[in-house]
Amino acid sequence: MTHNQFTMKIAEISCRVYSEDPALRIASSGASNLFLTDGEPPDITVSVSWADLAESPLRGEPLFDSGSVWRLHQKDDTYYFTIYSKGLGAVPYKAAQMGMKLTRGNIALHRPYFPSETIVDPLEYPLDELIFSYFLALGKGSEVHACGILDEEGLGHLFVGQSEAGKTTMARIWQNEPGMVVLSDDRMVIRRLNGAYWMYGTPWHGDALLASPGRAPLSRVYFLAKGSRNAIARLSPEETLQRLFVCSFPPFFNVEAIRFVLTFLGELAQLVPCYELTFVPNRDVTELIRSMRKAGGRHSNGLSERRIPAP
Repeated sequence: MTHNQFTMKIAEISCRVYSEDPALRIASSGASNLFLTDGEPPDITVSVSWADLAESPLRGEPLFDSGSVWRLHQKDDTYYFTIYSKGLGAVPYKAAQMGMKLTRGNIALHRPYFPSETIVDPLEYPLDELIFSYFLALGKGSEVHACGILDEEGLGHLFVGQSEAGKTTMARIWQNEPGMVVLSDDRMVIRRLNGAYWMYGTPWHGDALLASPGRAPLSRVYFLAKGSRNAIARLSPEETLQRLFVCSFPPFFNVEAIRFVLTFLGELAQLVPCYELTFVPNRDVTELIRSMRKAGGRHSNGLSERRIPAP
């Protein structure tokens, strides 16, 4: 196996990462290995090199500080992501310099932090998610905080919620159901291709460690709420947009990206049936979802489902 390049594909978007230095060996790691591909032109190309980041001052205007793990600056038409580890001190262990369209860039690794002969994953979380989610927000789609299920009929069900809403619990319930595939237990991507909405698994899993490169046509969206019984209620497009946006990952410093994500999610809210799902943590909730599907989407307020056809 060579260790000078790899290409990762998430939600039909491919990112090629390469090193021209024989002493800098690279490879993907963890769940990202499920998303490796080759033989197609990349949408994003990133080179990797060694550097002494202790001598590289932060450049440009500060845009975002996560508080511990990463920071973002901008100078002219370039973004500078710096990634930190609490155990390594104040010097970042890697920094990514990316053009504002996120199509090309370079990742610099702080050489003193990496032992000799180490095989490095330059895109190791959170940098991979930052690059992909920002690229999506520039007119391609949106990442959302959600668990995604591909059912036995090939349809996608998106269970949306912030931390502690029950995404991991929902994923584990469906994991044991015959014919079901969990695409992710924590982060999903939504795109609109050929007039239809599609949902995609990502490598950025939660506690259940469930990730898949699969995709499914998005048939329904459910916003999770824990309760004493299983119940479902249709949401208005306005309420749906509000809840989706809160659970999305747009670059909040980019006005055009915010505008796109709001428009994208607003159109989704108009076209895809969306509900609030209150549930108790057992398989009874799967019967509720199945019964709705078999009944053609009829529910208590008399509204009818509308299925978005696959392209």
